[in-house]
Amino acid sequence: MTTGQEAEQLARTYLEKQGLEYVAHNVRYPFGELDLVMRHQDFWVFVEVKFRTNTQFGGALQAIRPKQIQRIRKAANHYLQLNKINAPCRFDVLAIDGLQINWLQGCF
Repeated sequence: MTTGQEAEQLARTYLEKQGLEYVAHNVRYPFGELDLVMRHQDFWVFVEVKFRTNTQFGGALQAIRPKQIQRIRKAANHYLQLNKINAPCRFDVLAIDGLQINWLQGCF
């Protein structure tokens, strides 16, 4: 795997196998981007996908910064308002380090 797009496709496939339903990907606004939008039971799930080929300079989880979390939250709120969705949501991270996948639910 060499690109972010490949990582996002792997993440989508992995999450679908875990029972989540795909809704959208790469939803972009001027103030933030949502890598994956999924549904899991009654929840809307906004997934940040992080990929690193190796952990020499820190793993995928260490790549998430507070400003990025703010942008993701703002984009998710906008998505919910724009689509008139009034349902619970959560923010997950799917971290891919080489071939290892870590799915963290309700991270922020």
